[in-house]
Parts: sequence; C-alpha cells; structure tokens
Amino acid sequence: MGSQHPDHIDFAGDYNLNGVILQNHAGTGGNLGEGGVNIQSLVQELNIYEGINQTAVYGTLVIVDSINLIGNLPIQGTERLFFKLSTPGASDAEHIIDASEQTGHPFYVYKVSNKQQTSRGTLVYTIHFASREFMRNLRTKVSKAYEGKLSDMVQQIISDKEGLDSRKTLYYEETGNADKIVIPNLNPFKAVNLIANRSLPKFGDGVGYYFYETTKGFYFQSWENMCAKFARSEREPIQKFFYMPRNITDDKIEEDKVIHDLKSVESYKFINTFHDTAAAQALGTYGHRVITHNLFSKDFRINDYNYHEQFNNTIHADFTNDIGKDGVEPTIRGNPVDFDNFNVSDYAESMVSLIPTTQFLHNDDKGGFGTSALDDGKFEGIRNAQRMQVDIGTTIQMTIKGQTYIQPGQVIDFAIRPVEPEGETLDKKAYDPQYSGRYIVSKVRHRVTKQEYKMVLEVKKDSVREPHTGESIKTFTGTANDENTKFSSLNDYNS
Repeated sequence: MGSQHPDHIDFAGDYNLNGVILQNHAGTGGNLGEGGVNIQSLVQELNIYEGINQTAVYGTLVIVDSINLIGNLPIQGTERLFFKLSTPGASDAEHIIDASEQTGHPFYVYKVSNKQQTSRGTLVYTIHFASREFMRNLRTKVSKAYEGKLSDMVQQIISDKEGLDSRKTLYYEETGNADKIVIPNLNPFKAVNLIANRSLPKFGDGVGYYFYETTKGFYFQSWENMCAKFARSEREPIQKFFYMPRNITDDKIEEDKVIHDLKSVESYKFINTFHDTAAAQALGTYGHRVITHNLFSKDFRINDYNYHEQFNNTIHADFTNDIGKDGVEPTIRGNPVDFDNFNVSDYAESMVSLIPTTQFLHNDDKGGFGTSALDDGKFEGIRNAQRMQVDIGTTIQMTIKGQTYIQPGQVIDFAIRPVEPEGETLDKKAYDPQYSGRYIVSKVRHRVTKQEYKMVLEVKKDSVREPHTGESIKTFTGTANDENTKFSSLNDYNS
C-alpha cells in the first residue's frame, strides 16, 4: 500500500505516489478542473516497462472510471501524465521515478484499449503512455552526415532540437572508433541503432552497443561495460537477492526485516537455462563464417568466428578481468559433438553471412567500423555472437518488492539454492554452482496497485559461475556403426 510515512518505510513494498495527474491537450482537466485532474483514486494498476532492448519507456494505467473521465476530459491520445513514484525515505534523484512537470519528464498518452462497461455508470479501460522521446521519434527524421567518434554522433542526434530534442541525461560509454556516417532519412532511434551496431568500445574487445531508455535517462553502452568498469574491474551488484521457499525459514537473519524482505525473491522461473544449442548454431553464436566482398578492390575475404577460441577475449556477466583472475567458463563445453570429433564452434558454416565492404567511401581508407576494411568480417562475427550469447543465454524472470532505483543494465547477484533437500549440493555447496552469481538486469516491470509495489525483473547472463562438472573427452564415444553411408536404390525392388 502507499506509505503512511513518506520518509519512513514500514514494509517492503511500500511506496510514495502522491497524485496521478492527467492533463488534456489544452493544459486542463476538461470539465473536471483546471490544470489537469488527479485520477489516482481511479487507477487500479500502474505499470512501467523498460529494458536494454527497448529504445523508450512505456507504461499502462488500468482505470475503473465512474466519473466518465474518458468523455469529460476527453481522452483522445494527446494527453500528458504527471506523477512521482518513490520508495519511502528516498531523496536521491536516482531513487525516484519522476514524471512530474516541475522536476521530471511527463509521459504522453497515445492509446486507450480494452474499454468495457462492467456495470451501470462504470467503465474499465487501459490507458497506454510512453516517454516524450517515443512520440518525437515517430514525428522526426535524421538526414545528415556525421563525422568523428561514434559516441559523439549519438549525443548530437539525441540533443538535436530539430529531431529527438531530448532533455534527459544521456549516459554513454565512449567509443574507440571514429568514422563518417551518413544517416539516410531515418527516425532518430533507428539512426542511433545503426551507429550502435558499428560501435567499438574504447576499453574492451567487444563489438556493438545497446541503446535504451530507462526512467532515469538514456543509455548508450556495450554489454562489457554493463559487466565491468572499463573492461577491467568488477561492477558491484546494485542489489543481492536470494530465494527462500515458503516452507523454509532462515534463523540466521541478522539484518533489518525490511532490508531482508527487499532482498528476498518472491518467485522466479528460468525462461532459458542455457543456450538453445540448435538455435545458437543456426544464429552463428558458436560458429559463423563471414564473407566480406570488397567493392573497391573487387575481392573477398573469409573470417571464421570460433566461440571457444574467442570467448574469453570479451567480458561476460560472471567474469571480471582483474589481475590474477582466470577467465570464466563458456556455457557449453568444447567437447566433440559428432564422429568427426569437432565441437559446436568448429562448424564455421553453421551460419554464413555475405556483407559488402569498401574503403575510400568518404575518402578515408576505412571499412564499415571506421577501421581497416580487412577487419569488417572479424568484427561482424564478434558482434553477432556477443548479441546472440545474451539474447538466447540464461534468462530468469523474478518477482521482488518494489525498489525504484533498480533499472536495466545494472548488475545484481542472485543466490540460487540447490534443489537438494538438505540445501547443499553433493559436494557441499550451499548455492547452485552454475546459475547462481552475477546477472545483468535486461527488463524491468514496475507494478503498482492500491495494495503494494512489486517489480518483475528479467535478468540474463552469458556465462556460468563455475564450470560444468565432468572431464572433457578427447574422442566421440558414440555407438554408431563405423561404416560409411549405405545406399540402396528403390529400383532394386519388384513392383
């Protein structure tokens, strides 16, 4: 429920939400008042969605309308929405979702759906809203040539008064490559994502950036930068979570109960426990042959990406590149998978891509990534594999008590208990050795009802905490016949 004491949290799940103001296109509340109308009493559920693959923040309000708000305002998809959501006691701006007109960034209504009359004089419907930049992106285009560091280009596109015209903070990771890029009449978000695919971190060996919006601003950064600072040192988890089944109690709780409950995961499920190896092979996660056709020199070049050879060249969720620490284990062993004793990353032709490249496109001897054209195939293989490792890697959905400071792109630590009845693995570990550990928050759903504030997180990792048990085998140990394929003509049979 909403907190009775704005500066003190009584229970995990308390929140401050002092008004939800809806204002029409004329800046009023229509027939319901000047300056907007406070609809908080009509709101049954407030949802806010953000994620690392989501270029804008979206949300919904479930309304039970007994005052004909939809007609008296009226709601037609051009309204603004003001509110401020926080955890009691929070004063830091990073701990507040501020959509107020005075200090924050209001949301914009764009749709009403699921309208139905449940009883005489009562309507139920859903109001959909999004950030101002979501609407600006639909209305404007980018047609311009940019030159210099790719991260500088993104800053220009985000702040362009004739384009996206964002007034929010852009948190960016500096790129190590520079180039000249012509944006051919694209929406601002598409223009930034085009640049993101070509971006090389200044620190790190990955390829490609994520561009996304949270309730705190815009982010332009690599997966490696989410995992570690400057690709060298560990990022501290924003929160450490644990799961305790309902039939188990913890007699060793030494911290405040509210803090304990904020760290407790109510429920969780694995959306994916490891790479879908069939999909991963088809999508070039393990092996990928990239053929680059050079339009200037009229020749081609073949680059083969090998997952097991190149895995530890980049940073992963469980890995920090501190001095003295070893690399992390891949999610799949390099064991032979067929009678030819090749592992999954040895089949480069699992995915074959043909991409054009050229130098001197803008009078510089550079390829598509702002470096030598000879690197284009190598970088494309790394970029695709790194993205696929995340997209189809280990993914958990968990429900926790609401904490407004948690946002996509942050590191959390999740202590998953072993499933053994004694709470320990056979080798006496009190945690799941593969799936416990560090995860990156990839999606957040804030869900506020009249009773409480909860969050549904989707978290991902592209590695395992500890190696899978068992020794790697040297040869394939199948039982198939060693003879070659047999052929038998159907013409040998009598009709």
